[in-house]
Amino acid sequence: MWVPVILYFSVIAGFRGTVPHGLSLEIGDTVQILEKCDVLCIDGLNPIIFIYFLKNACVKNKGYVQFEMVIPTEDSVITEMTSTLRDWGAMWKQLYVRNEGDLFHRLWHIMNEILDLRRQVLVGHLTHDRMKDVKRHITARLDWGNEQLGLDLVPRKEYAMVDPEEISITELYRLMEHRHWKKDTPVPASSHHLFVQMKSLMCSNLGEELEVIFSLFDSKENRPISERFFLRLNRNGLPKCPEKPERHCSLFVDLGSSELRKDIYITVHIIRIGRMGAGEKKNACNVQYRRPFGCAVLSIADLLAGDSKDDLVLKVYMCNTESDWYQIHENIIKKLNARYNLTGSNAGLAVSLQLLHGDIEQIRREYTSRFTHGVSITRKLGFSNIIMPGEMRNDLYITVERGEFEKGGKSVARNVEVTMHVVDSSGQILKDFISFGSGEPPASEYHSFVLYHNNGPRWAELLKLPIPVDKFRGAHIRCEFRHCSTKEKGEKKLFGFSFVPLMQENGRTLPDGTHELIVHKCEENANLQDSGRYLKLPFSKGISLGNNSQAVKTTKESFWITSFLCSTKLTQNGDMLDLLKWRTHPDKIAGCLSKLKEIDGSEIVKFLQDTLDTLFGILDENSQKYGSKVFDCLVHIINLLQDSKFHHFKPVMDTYIESHFAGALAYRDLIKVLKWHIDRVTEVELHDHIQEVLKAQEYIFKYIVQSRRLFSIATGGQNEEEFRCCIQELLMSVRFFLSQESKGTSALSQLQAVFLSSFPSVYSELLKLFDVREVANLVHDALGSLPTVMHGDESLQAVKLQSIGKTVESHLYTNPDSRCILLPVVLHHLHMHLQEQKDLIMCARILSNIFCLIKKNSSEKSVLEEIDVIVNSLLDILLRTILEITSRPQPSGSAMRLQFQDVTGEFVSCLLSLLRQMTDRHYQQLLDSFSTKEDLRDFLLQIFTVFRILIRPEMFPKDWTVMRLVANNVIITTVLYLSDALRKNFLNENFDYKIWDSYFFLAVIFINQLCLQLEMFTPSKKKKVLEKYGDMRVTMGCEIFSMWQNLGEHKLHFIPALIGPFLEVTLIPQPDLRNVMIPIFHDMMDWEQRRSGNFKQVEAKLIDKLDSLMSEGKGDETYRELFNSIIPLFGPYPSLLKKIERETWRESGVSLIATVTRLMERLLDYRDCMKMGEVDGKKIGCTVSLLNFYKTELNKEEMYIRYIHKLYDLHLKAQNFTEAAYTLLLYDELLEWSDRPLREFLNYPMQTEWQRKECLHLTIIQNFDRGKCWENGIILCRKIAEQYESYYDYRNLSKMRMMEASLYDKIMDQQRLEPEFFRVGFYGKKFPFFLRNKEFVCRGHDYERLEAFQQRMLNEFPHAIAMQHANQPDETIFQAEAQYLQIYAVTPIPENQEVLQRDGIPDNIKSFYKVNHIWRFRYDRPFHKGTKDKENEFKSLWVERTTLILVQSLPGISRWFEVEKREVVEMSPLENAIEVLENKNQQLRTLISQCQTRQMQNINPLTMCLNGVIDAAVNGGVARYQEAFFVKEYILNHPEDGEKITRLRELTLEQAQILEFGLAVHEKVVPQDMRPLHKKLVDQFFVMKSSLGIQDFSACVQASPVHFPNGSPRVCRNSIPVSMSPDAARVIPRRSPLSYPAVNRYSSSSLSSQASAEVSNITGQSESSDEVFNMQPSPSTSSLSSTHSASPNVTSSAPSSARASPLLSDKHKHSRENSCLSPRERPCSAIYPTPLETSQRMLFNHIGDGALPRSDSNLPGSDKASPARHIASVSPSPAGRSPMKGSVQSFTPSPVEYHSSGLISNSPALSGSYSSGISSLSRCSTSETSGFESQGSEPAVTVPSYSISEEPVRKESKTPPPYSVYERTLKRPVPLPHSLSIPPAADPPALPPKPQLVRPNNLENSSRRTEQVPRPRPLPRKVSQL
Repeated sequence: MWVPVILYFSVIAGFRGTVPHGLSLEIGDTVQILEKCDVLCIDGLNPIIFIYFLKNACVKNKGYVQFEMVIPTEDSVITEMTSTLRDWGAMWKQLYVRNEGDLFHRLWHIMNEILDLRRQVLVGHLTHDRMKDVKRHITARLDWGNEQLGLDLVPRKEYAMVDPEEISITELYRLMEHRHWKKDTPVPASSHHLFVQMKSLMCSNLGEELEVIFSLFDSKENRPISERFFLRLNRNGLPKCPEKPERHCSLFVDLGSSELRKDIYITVHIIRIGRMGAGEKKNACNVQYRRPFGCAVLSIADLLAGDSKDDLVLKVYMCNTESDWYQIHENIIKKLNARYNLTGSNAGLAVSLQLLHGDIEQIRREYTSRFTHGVSITRKLGFSNIIMPGEMRNDLYITVERGEFEKGGKSVARNVEVTMHVVDSSGQILKDFISFGSGEPPASEYHSFVLYHNNGPRWAELLKLPIPVDKFRGAHIRCEFRHCSTKEKGEKKLFGFSFVPLMQENGRTLPDGTHELIVHKCEENANLQDSGRYLKLPFSKGISLGNNSQAVKTTKESFWITSFLCSTKLTQNGDMLDLLKWRTHPDKIAGCLSKLKEIDGSEIVKFLQDTLDTLFGILDENSQKYGSKVFDCLVHIINLLQDSKFHHFKPVMDTYIESHFAGALAYRDLIKVLKWHIDRVTEVELHDHIQEVLKAQEYIFKYIVQSRRLFSIATGGQNEEEFRCCIQELLMSVRFFLSQESKGTSALSQLQAVFLSSFPSVYSELLKLFDVREVANLVHDALGSLPTVMHGDESLQAVKLQSIGKTVESHLYTNPDSRCILLPVVLHHLHMHLQEQKDLIMCARILSNIFCLIKKNSSEKSVLEEIDVIVNSLLDILLRTILEITSRPQPSGSAMRLQFQDVTGEFVSCLLSLLRQMTDRHYQQLLDSFSTKEDLRDFLLQIFTVFRILIRPEMFPKDWTVMRLVANNVIITTVLYLSDALRKNFLNENFDYKIWDSYFFLAVIFINQLCLQLEMFTPSKKKKVLEKYGDMRVTMGCEIFSMWQNLGEHKLHFIPALIGPFLEVTLIPQPDLRNVMIPIFHDMMDWEQRRSGNFKQVEAKLIDKLDSLMSEGKGDETYRELFNSIIPLFGPYPSLLKKIERETWRESGVSLIATVTRLMERLLDYRDCMKMGEVDGKKIGCTVSLLNFYKTELNKEEMYIRYIHKLYDLHLKAQNFTEAAYTLLLYDELLEWSDRPLREFLNYPMQTEWQRKECLHLTIIQNFDRGKCWENGIILCRKIAEQYESYYDYRNLSKMRMMEASLYDKIMDQQRLEPEFFRVGFYGKKFPFFLRNKEFVCRGHDYERLEAFQQRMLNEFPHAIAMQHANQPDETIFQAEAQYLQIYAVTPIPENQEVLQRDGIPDNIKSFYKVNHIWRFRYDRPFHKGTKDKENEFKSLWVERTTLILVQSLPGISRWFEVEKREVVEMSPLENAIEVLENKNQQLRTLISQCQTRQMQNINPLTMCLNGVIDAAVNGGVARYQEAFFVKEYILNHPEDGEKITRLRELTLEQAQILEFGLAVHEKVVPQDMRPLHKKLVDQFFVMKSSLGIQDFSACVQASPVHFPNGSPRVCRNSIPVSMSPDAARVIPRRSPLSYPAVNRYSSSSLSSQASAEVSNITGQSESSDEVFNMQPSPSTSSLSSTHSASPNVTSSAPSSARASPLLSDKHKHSRENSCLSPRERPCSAIYPTPLETSQRMLFNHIGDGALPRSDSNLPGSDKASPARHIASVSPSPAGRSPMKGSVQSFTPSPVEYHSSGLISNSPALSGSYSSGISSLSRCSTSETSGFESQGSEPAVTVPSYSISEEPVRKESKTPPPYSVYERTLKRPVPLPHSLSIPPAADPPALPPKPQLVRPNNLENSSRRTEQVPRPRPLPRKVSQL
């Protein structure tokens, strides 16, 4: 049964809630239970256990279900700890992720410490003091953690968080400010302490005990400033009493800040205890003497930087002469090196020093370890800077200075030792009253150190005599002088003494200063115990005491001491003694009162109570005679306590007034004398005295009031009216005095200032006698009498304001009854000061105090009335003040800047407090108070401007979120009130654009504030904000929409100005806000359409602003979808697109939405990519996509150029210099060589168009140079050289020609690497829009092979899945919510082969055309069609050849471009065989020719190639082709292949002929150790010939004349002799290679031939001059195969066994491995004939033409010898081909040719050689190997008739993008851009004309080329002023 119940509990242990209907709970969660069943339990727990989990809680906002909050009724500190630790927990883990290990561990310790402290608080067993201490520790650690993690500053009051709704905003601001400055600028300590610990003395010649004496010395005043710290060391240099640590460490206390300077030194004097001479023998003397040893010095400034010096070693110095010992420390400080030297090379004093700050109790708490075992305290000499009441001291400091002694009849000076005793009046020696220093207990006698043979010794030893006061009278000091013998007995012989009494008979102590004492001679046996005998003698040469009138005998011997008394009980001042004993000498009263002002203040405060009793006693005795003088003395004493040194004695006087003062009649005289002085303020001669009186008025009033109270108690309240009249008269005099006006600075204004500064302190005294309203009226009248003139004395105005401030802070103002009386006069003065903008800091403080007393939501009538008064008096001036101070430039000094920020924050908090207190009635009254609309308009503009200032980020520190939220809540509340006034007064005919614009601007920046973006908050913080304030952005957004709807036709005034601001609002990721604001765009489009018939302005502004906003990080994918969505929006508003579709202008509207949506797609991709750290292809590709979009779709030239330069910067950062040059070329193409002026733009200065284009040209040339694209740089050099020549700028022309020449040199001298090209497919919806479901061809980096490229792409897309096949993916892959990458290598197809086919062109020139300006790429995929013949797979082996056509050529502005179109053709097995043989024959010819002409240094490539072909032929080889295609069955079934069969037969015979000639050449050059291999090859070749049925070549073919340079045979395609005529010769004109487009590079690297050849010796790899010939790995030798001279793992990352496809049988694995190689890694190359003699070249060109392979369907018909069957020409959109299933390798590098394993050799004749026949023959595409073009007409040649199927030439027109640079001649002819094209005009005179050779008999070909339709290209559009 369920029973309604309300239970609140807070979880104190986590609960997972995995049971059915379980509730997952975390520690600290609060739960409210509304119903319970009969048995209430949790997961089987009984109710008793459940109740244990209950904690007291309450519900806030009860009844409002949506806002109800269950809050545990526990200590607020506990609640804060719980929520804070939760937030820290998540952030703490992120620290680990971000590798911030230091903060991670520190926070971990702090969290554990907080948990321990939390446990102590929860237990509840702490005392009140301990609880307070624990809370202090908790809050300190919470604040530290919040600061480290960048969290908000928490306002606290007594360790508990404050609710900002429960206190005034000014109080909140002060709490925040206090915590902020407490956090940032700790208060400097006023007192400092030096901790000294002695460790050891390190010296080699020790052996005697030592005394070490530390003290502080002021080198500026040349005196010690502290007592001494004294300790003893043993013979080893260690402290003598290690068991007493207080003996060897001390704390020098009470150092003021003025004493922390560089001329304060720590001095260390070391005295040894032992023999007279350090080197004396041990038996010389047994008496121990104190002798100087050494001194060390350290400046205290060395401690100021680090505050701690552990294990510091001080150097110890010794004076050169002992007579200088007394000043050795001064000599060391002054660095008088001649007077001292080191005691030893290794002598050093090891000490530990630390400077501590704060009062002594704080030091004891913070450094408990220092004080655990005790520390001796070393005081300053004399009193500290502040004398505390109750401090008891009676210390007499005696410094033993020096002596002057006679020789005493000896030939040498004496060794004098001084012995000191303190003797009482009875002659007994006082025990233990001589202190050598702290750290050593007091002794009864003192022995000075001994200076050897010195009659004028100087000791300068300081002693302290702590003699009690009761023993001081009658005591004296006796000093005995002895000569210390150095003989064996070591006797000390007494020869004299001196003495000095400590107190005179009249009670005065020994005066401070130096005293010259008389040395009385005596013998050793003199009886000094009887002090009465010598006390009658004179003791000093300058002082005569008492009745002692004995004549002083003239003596030359003297002894000097310096005394200094530090006593709180004894005095040395006779005038003070006379005053205190005034009754014994009544006649001296007047003189004593007059001399009181001359007495030292420390003497007065020591006897303060006695002195005051004396003064008031004299006043009672004779007030008429001494009243004025007593008053003056009282004023002097009161003002003496104002001194900071005696400030702490004020409580002593307060106590005296309250408890000891007994002058009941004194008030009459005090009032009378005070009034007398005030009435005479105008008398100049009394000015100084009256000023002193006015300073003391606080205590004068205290004495008056206390005296009146005593009188009332004694008399029962008599004379009350008389007293009131006296006070009234006194205050009337005050009002008259204050009302006097003075111009400028005068004596009167100074007196007024002095009075006002202390007048508020009188209020509390008056309240003791008068009613609060009476006192308030008195004060009101006094303050109201102040003059209102503001141009007077500025110091007086400041003091006047300070007096008002103290009035507001006084108890009088806190009473509501008195506040209503004082408030008007206070506001009056504030208004005057604010109006003049004077004393703003004080005004802000006063206003803050006023508002601190007004609590929030106080409905008391008095408070409402106060608000009325403040609004009417100060609101307007407060707004103006904030505008004024925020418009000023901030001061430069840090202190002034902080003060400026403080005063601004104070005024802002006051304004917010006032606005929050205002009710509806206040707002209505305020708005009604404006008489005209102009006044209301000015007010609204003013307050809107102030609000915009208040929400600036710099208004408050960044961690003041609490303050910002409170301010925003007040602002939005006020704006809602003022919106009605805006609608009512400024619409229709009264419309005011300025005020409406200000309103909308305020609303927009309000919504965009960082502190309101709740999405950035932690969940707990977001929850708190929503519960307290809601989402203020939505509220303001609804208000914007409402106000916008009210505008009507006035909306046109804000179009397009508000498009950007409103767009910025809609980009905030708040669904409700977006739903409200997006429909406004429809409204804008509609109104703009009505006005101008289109909304081009809206479109332009929308697009421009969208780019800048989204680049700032605003907007997201959800916004893009919402913008383009048709889902109904918030409330009754349909979606933007749906609303547009209803309009008549829907087409253009829908187009705009689509354009904006596509732009957002690209901008979002761009922003996401730019977040990455390093530059990668994704960043560059995204920038290219966005750049093209701005150019082609939006036609935004300025944005286009900006992104050109962004792309340029990315390329430079990635060191893509070639791409950077192409990118900058885009901007260059937009400019012309004109003198049109261009404005400053980006990093370009203001300059002409010619200058900017010149600058761009030079930069582009530089980048082409760095990218080794020198051919392009040469073209630009020519262009700019032409300009220089036209301007006759021969200097620059010369430089440019030299630069062009240097580029030619680099082409010939420097090596260039040929990059690989890779096809990449990006499939799946998770890719960015510019990549999604598209395929690209990428230009790899230098040395980058397929595996490295694959890894790089996976690193760029870490979430991508590698596709394991090369088939086109199906639709499921396209629509998958994932990322799929398909990567394999492709082979480039050059557009023009002419440069590559020419003889004599160096390879380093050809290498450029192989890999540059490539539009087309291909890859082959072998497959079997029909039934597969297991015995001979070549019968059914077809090849699918795919050609990829790009949108732009590579290289370009990016390293990758999208595939625009793909063409697929299928090659039959026969065509495939023909191509393989053609390629291999061509390769053999080239290698043989290179070997003949000695171009080949290493014959290994030729050896390997011969071995691969011959050995494979023996084991199958070409015979497989014979079995497949030469059999009768195939010929009958394929009659259409007759020509092809004939061609294959010719190639077979031709290969045999080439092999025979190759073996002949090989025999000539083969080294001796390779002879066996050569013999084997010869034998195998004859076997091959016999297997082919060839006995003699002449029987088969009528050979043509020798076609090789050295007579190598070559079989012609024709089987009949050919007679060559001169007309049939082909002459190739030598044109500049720069005017040709790029040609293909072959599957080889441009690595050094020599290096590759050396590697070939090991790997079996051959290399030609044009390429590296790559071996095909065989099953037996695959471990030795290598590609591109690289390591074997480049081919595939997995072993061959792992790479085997499960779809292939084992015997096919070798073929599959071959198919996994990239085109450059497969044995595939195109080799061209070597240069020949002229006649030979003609014949060879003709005859060889028919022998070259022709299989590219894209070549003209005349170039085709192997026509392919055209299958399809498809667009790059993928076809529906299912991905291959099965366990295969992660990447298929390339779908390459498939070769049968049946041709593989079973006997590896040569390790690393080719052991297969056809499978080892390199096959290359026709485009790679198509040689020279066929002649248009070839007379005298009979050629068999072949049926040749021609592929139609691609002629569709394609418009190149603006950055396509080079034309594509054969299939994509386009005009060359003017940036990189040779001008059609004649060469400039500076360049010699180029020879132009004619080409006869080639008219047909040339006409065919000229008939190509040029690719249209839009003219470059000029950028205005850019």
